[in-house]
Amino acid sequence: MTINTTHNCTEPQINLIFVGVYVIVFTVGLFLNLTALVVFFCYTKLWSHTMVYMTNLAIADLLLVLTLPLRIYYHLGLSGLPQVLCEGMGLVLLVNMYGSIFLLTCMCFDRCMAVCLPMLSWVQEGRKKAPLVCLGVWLLTAGASLPIYISKRREVSNDIEVNCFGNLPVYAMQPMAVASTLTVGFGIPLLVMLVCSWALIQAITRSSIAQTDFIDSGKIQRMITISLVIFLICFLPYHGTLALLYVHREAITCPLLAAYHYSLMVACLNAMLDPLAYYFTTETFRRKMDKDSVRTALRGTTGNPEDQSIL
Repeated sequence: MTINTTHNCTEPQINLIFVGVYVIVFTVGLFLNLTALVVFFCYTKLWSHTMVYMTNLAIADLLLVLTLPLRIYYHLGLSGLPQVLCEGMGLVLLVNMYGSIFLLTCMCFDRCMAVCLPMLSWVQEGRKKAPLVCLGVWLLTAGASLPIYISKRREVSNDIEVNCFGNLPVYAMQPMAVASTLTVGFGIPLLVMLVCSWALIQAITRSSIAQTDFIDSGKIQRMITISLVIFLICFLPYHGTLALLYVHREAITCPLLAAYHYSLMVACLNAMLDPLAYYFTTETFRRKMDKDSVRTALRGTTGNPEDQSIL
């Protein structure tokens, strides 16, 4: 099956697997990321460098999950969605997915520098530039994705039927786009996270404090490992499938195209798992949730203001 006949695979069909997973990711991801942002903005007085990265990550994940209702509509077998809307939502998802990848990488690198090289002046000064780094991430992801989508209508021939989210990703057919996606978008971040995670575990294991009861080194190591595993599970299948699409671009089969859509669905799980791996597992966040957010929410407007102030 050639690229010009792949539209036979893209007819809207009811797929309860996609619907179920996207509904779960949307519901849980929306609740967790909104809760995280409320805690960050309303109950955090002192902002650390890591907090800056986590806030931007929560925003990126929130924007990603907000694109999922349209995909749920499509996988319910419904048609009639404007193609420009589908392409726009695809762009938002792509930008925020890679924004999440870069922000996760920045968080891992920042923690590694803070633990392994805490006393170096250039490390301390560099960590203060977290807001500028986040701005650079947004500019990079948007700037790298927009030109591809803007030129899409000029590059795709008129005889190819378009069908919302069932379409073949146009960037999978462009050598430069595939090369930059697999290297800059995934390969380099993965390498950085692997090296930094290894360095963090080594530093924690060798630390004299780790031999005392002041910190739970085993718990910290598990958190680092879990974060890395989540990253691999969510993003490795997607980029592996993207590479296969490019290799077989002259004869893309329906199963390969379906594998791409399933891998994208798995990648979206990251928006739901990030809060569990990075926000709700930190002691500071849990203290804020316990003392401020949850109890204040439970008291509502009927509680005594003096009672709430001492929580």
